[in-house]
Amino acid sequence: MLLAEDDRAIRHALERALSLEGYQVTAVADGVEALAQAHKTPPDVLLLDVMMPGIDGLQVCRVLRAEGDRTPILMLTALVETADRIAGLDAGADDYVVKPFDVEEVFARLRALLRRTSPDTGAVADVPKEPPPASDRQIEAAGLRMDVQARRAWRGDRELELTRTEFELLELLVRNAGIVLDHSTIYDRIWGYDFGPGSKNLAVYVGYLRRKLDEPGTPALIHTVRGVGYVLRED
Repeated sequence: MLLAEDDRAIRHALERALSLEGYQVTAVADGVEALAQAHKTPPDVLLLDVMMPGIDGLQVCRVLRAEGDRTPILMLTALVETADRIAGLDAGADDYVVKPFDVEEVFARLRALLRRTSPDTGAVADVPKEPPPASDRQIEAAGLRMDVQARRAWRGDRELELTRTEFELLELLVRNAGIVLDHSTIYDRIWGYDFGPGSKNLAVYVGYLRRKLDEPGTPALIHTVRGVGYVLRED
């Protein structure tokens, strides 16, 4: 794991907590060091502070994604406005934690990211996985088409540029088109952890996915069922 945090106290506290949790941590103090270390020894996951001198966490994220690096990235941010969180997702981050945070939440989000990117963890070595049935590779609903194996998605003839989390969220909604999915179910299926009613994480991702799906003159596809969750349907 690569940890980049310019606040020395937070960096040392996180490095110690993560090490005790069993992670092998390389800790650096700024974005320049983070990029250099990521290029030298690619980590399994990155934990990046947004506000760092020189090259900040968002710039690190953009550089890595532009290079084709798909390593999961969890952002640490003191910025709580929705627009700020969307900026992080737009830069290519997979998830975020708002400061001040509970270290247990950081652990939970890291575990969820690593589960999603390492599906074979805990499996018996050298046992090949069965390929998914053809019907599971291509799914369609409400004018959306997804190739799950290739991780590509289209609305009509327009291909959608989706992050890993956006793709998984859209896949869940498409597979359950017309069914209202509650917040807890979505959190459990996508993140592997229910962050509770106070979390805005899901709302941010739904909002960002809507921006990529919807165009002027086309019907909205993801609908909010107030107090319950979300449903994909074409009205």
